[in-house]
Amino acid sequence: MNADWRLAVDIGGTFTDVVLFDAASGRVVVDKTLTTPSAPLDGVRTGVMQLLGKAGVRPADITAPIVHATTLITNALIEGKIGRAGIVTTSGFGDTLLIRNEHRYDMYDLQIEFPAPPVPRDRVVELDERTDPQGRAVSAPTAEGLATITEQLRAAKVEAVGVCLINSYANPANERIVAEHLRAELGVPVCISSDISPQIREYPRMITTACNAATMPVIGPYLDELQKWLAGEGFGGSVLMMLSNGGVVSANDAARAPIRLVESGPAAGALAGSWFAKRLGEDRLLCFDMGGTTAKSCLIVDGEPELTNTFEVARIYRFKKGSGFPVSVPSVDLVEIGAGGGSQARIDELGLLKVGPESAGADPGPACYGRGGTKPAVTDADLTLGLLDASFFLGGDMALDMDACTAALTSVAGPLGLSADDTAAGIHELVNQNMAAASRMHAVEQGADLRGITVLAFGGAGPVHACGVAELLESPRVVFPVNASVLSAFGTLVTPVRIDLARSMVRALATVDIAERDALLGELREEGRRVLAAAGVAPEAIRFRYGLDARYQGQGNEITIWVGETSGDDWPATDAQVVEMFEADYRRIYGLTIPDVGVEAVTWRLSAFAPAATVEPTTVVNTTVGEPVRHRPVRFDRGTAAVDTPVYRRGDLGVGQRIDGPAIVEERETTAVIRPTWTASVLPDGSLLAERRAGSQPGRTGSGQEGGAR
Repeated sequence: MNADWRLAVDIGGTFTDVVLFDAASGRVVVDKTLTTPSAPLDGVRTGVMQLLGKAGVRPADITAPIVHATTLITNALIEGKIGRAGIVTTSGFGDTLLIRNEHRYDMYDLQIEFPAPPVPRDRVVELDERTDPQGRAVSAPTAEGLATITEQLRAAKVEAVGVCLINSYANPANERIVAEHLRAELGVPVCISSDISPQIREYPRMITTACNAATMPVIGPYLDELQKWLAGEGFGGSVLMMLSNGGVVSANDAARAPIRLVESGPAAGALAGSWFAKRLGEDRLLCFDMGGTTAKSCLIVDGEPELTNTFEVARIYRFKKGSGFPVSVPSVDLVEIGAGGGSQARIDELGLLKVGPESAGADPGPACYGRGGTKPAVTDADLTLGLLDASFFLGGDMALDMDACTAALTSVAGPLGLSADDTAAGIHELVNQNMAAASRMHAVEQGADLRGITVLAFGGAGPVHACGVAELLESPRVVFPVNASVLSAFGTLVTPVRIDLARSMVRALATVDIAERDALLGELREEGRRVLAAAGVAPEAIRFRYGLDARYQGQGNEITIWVGETSGDDWPATDAQVVEMFEADYRRIYGLTIPDVGVEAVTWRLSAFAPAATVEPTTVVNTTVGEPVRHRPVRFDRGTAAVDTPVYRRGDLGVGQRIDGPAIVEERETTAVIRPTWTASVLPDGSLLAERRAGSQPGRTGSGQEGGAR
């Protein structure tokens, strides 16, 4: 049987994960290496070549598309390490990025702060032009006006430009004139809001366009360099980039709209969670993905993750909606918590111990990495408690520095009057509290109750903390999948090629002109077909899903309803069916409907996709009973003594084997911690299923979402 190798890469804030999968045999090979933030391709090169050497595979053996997820765009926006972008807007609208939407996310905060716009006011230029809300061109840009903005942008030394003109969602003609002129005159990347976010509401449309323009100089050169390196090494596959909506597109399309990559890595993890939910027969599953920099939580319902049409990035306050940039891009609906292995502990102004959201990242990393870090991080605490083995981190390839770890913890323990061990236990408990509280809050916002739900634990640090978080959530089961540490990278291999498109056209549903609607949807279908064809999808494999944002006439906010799926060009529902679907969703959300008020369509949506490739990893057939390789003292809770705990190697465990906690199960890339009162068993695919033993009590509740211990 000829091998059919597939390669996936996921750049995280601390580690870069790589996965090789042979679709012919089901063989999976994984590796993990430190991310190189200043030059991301260095970490990718190191990880990929290490992995190929481990698998005995040549670059030329990989002819299928290489799928890539990344946090580059998110991190660039959060850290402000973005390109020097400019914005062109209609005269009179130059202050939109500063005015925002006039919403105060905390009305009682007299010193309220907002993130600085990705494009400052001195690089926003105004142009005399006008399109009315119905899409009629009132006045086109003049040659003099175009020459003026060109000189202003040239003088500002911009590296990219976003064009966001008033009402361009209704008619993009003026934006296209401006973009064509600027590309020719400036020679820099240019994006237009009618391509990036052709939707009503000026601020969300402009901030989305501005974020896109500011990250084009970040992703473009990286993708160019990546593709040149792959070609030079002899790789045969093209590059597909993971989007935040759970789909993949070609590298060229991703470079034109990098804002769609904002939740690329976490979305891949959610898709992997969806894949596992179906395999496990779980209708509801909570994905718990804890890496080196952040933790992510996503609810899987009926085998699919929830999607949202807006996502807020670069929040100043992690739990305060409205304190970041509300970008209008479809995204998997998840919550991201500043609680990764590199999240740093500190003492706040009240003398309380706090953890995160600041992270040590990959450089210098936690103190125990021995790369110059001096502040204690979650990984330092876990190592001190005995949950990790200093000599077996990354299978022993990366020995940890216990002396540096102890010194860092002592720097915080001293002012608290605690020992380093007690401080480590407090850090571990607080970070679990933070993650459980954020997951619970996110579920409540979706109208869900997490009690009794199964938790899927992955990421490098997820299996270490999962049982503790599950206890706080009153969850009785935790699944530790095979290759849990690199599951997000694996998720890119089970992801469909997909693009979500939208365009606003505000009309009372009863008065919608069918020809006008079909023309709008036809343009969206044409763009969808183009994007999927660029990713290598055959025309006959493309399917379309249709939806719209609707509201009662006179209202100011909409809800999104999906009305049907087809392989052809026909709108799949009657007006009566649309109204019925709208009212059902409206009643579910608000508990009522409003009689005798018409429904208004605001934004029309189309998802173009092709089915994901079938992925069936080799089933584990080991039936031997694995014995502990050693015992070590492990401290599981603050205020308790260390327990002599058996340590197993994941590969030694046989299908059906049961292990009573406390126990530690190690593999090269991660460690599964089976807390006391839990029992783990090995499933047929090699995954571990941990369940709380009957009669055990819920875990310690601590002190709340932000936590505080003295």
